[in-house]
Amino acid sequence: MIIDDLDTPALLVEKERLERNIRRMQSTAEAGGVRLRPHVKTHKSPSIARRQQEVGAEGLTVATPGEAEAFFKEGFDDLRLAYAVVGQRKHARLARLMNQGADVSFCVDTEAGIVQAAQFYEGKSAPARALLEIDVGHGRCGIPWDHPKRAEALARRVAEAPALRLVGLLTHAGQSYHGPREGETPDEALQRVAREERERILAVAEDLRDADLAVPGDFEISIGSTPSMTHFENDTRAGFSITEVRPGNYAFYDAMQVALGAAQLEDCALTALATVTSKRRSKDGTERLYLDAGKKVLTTDTGYGLDGYGTLLYNAAAMRPWPHARVERLSEEHAWVTVPGGAP
Repeated sequence: MIIDDLDTPALLVEKERLERNIRRMQSTAEAGGVRLRPHVKTHKSPSIARRQQEVGAEGLTVATPGEAEAFFKEGFDDLRLAYAVVGQRKHARLARLMNQGADVSFCVDTEAGIVQAAQFYEGKSAPARALLEIDVGHGRCGIPWDHPKRAEALARRVAEAPALRLVGLLTHAGQSYHGPREGETPDEALQRVAREERERILAVAEDLRDADLAVPGDFEISIGSTPSMTHFENDTRAGFSITEVRPGNYAFYDAMQVALGAAQLEDCALTALATVTSKRRSKDGTERLYLDAGKKVLTTDTGYGLDGYGTLLYNAAAMRPWPHARVERLSEEHAWVTVPGGAP
């Protein structure tokens, strides 16, 4: 089969780029002395996850119990939910996986969540493995890194619950996607975030050690974002160091990673093939094209350095952008493209 034989919309994976991306990130992790536990929510592909493990990855990161179930069914049994699990039904699904032999761990970041988990796993054959989620600057979930008393109190609640075992700390430096501050270059921003991510979570680990709640060498420190991995360096503080990294986007990369300076366009391994289903030209000469790939196919994310939704390629094989073309709008089944002055 050749590309022209494919119906559209279709997602295309360039295997050589994918392989290069997998190997490069594995080398970065090994150089830093950490495990690479890739987040699979980007590709959701057992075959890609299997290739990541063949190259050296250890375990998988998932976002939902459903992802954990799907990958366990495909033979992956070391699964970490980088997400604060709340809800009896979610815990029941994880418990079923544990009963079937899966090594499952999950996050907690509130007293209510800890109490619920402790009650649910009470009486089970083994304590459930929990990590305290720390916010190192993203401002989303997790205990703020500069609230040591709160981190200590919640860590103590986990440690004192017979049905739970506190195995470490976990964070996601999502601020790596925010772009540079005023006066910073994109690369300087990535360096800053990588430093913040490392230093702040290690500071929390030190606070917990001082409270007799964490022991170096037997306490995991898990970090991860694809942009901040461009400047990953390990460090040691009070006997603790980063033990694992959990990037996910790196398998494919995308236009946002290119805008942030975390990748080149030539690194992007996933593209969407679409057909122009309709077009019209406005009075000012602007060409308006309509593609059969809408919100169900293309990203709806916008962020630093992005103009529209994705990058239109004039030559996909050479990853050559289509000059001046812009995906300005998405509906369910259509992408709305404008080319000022007319299409080339």
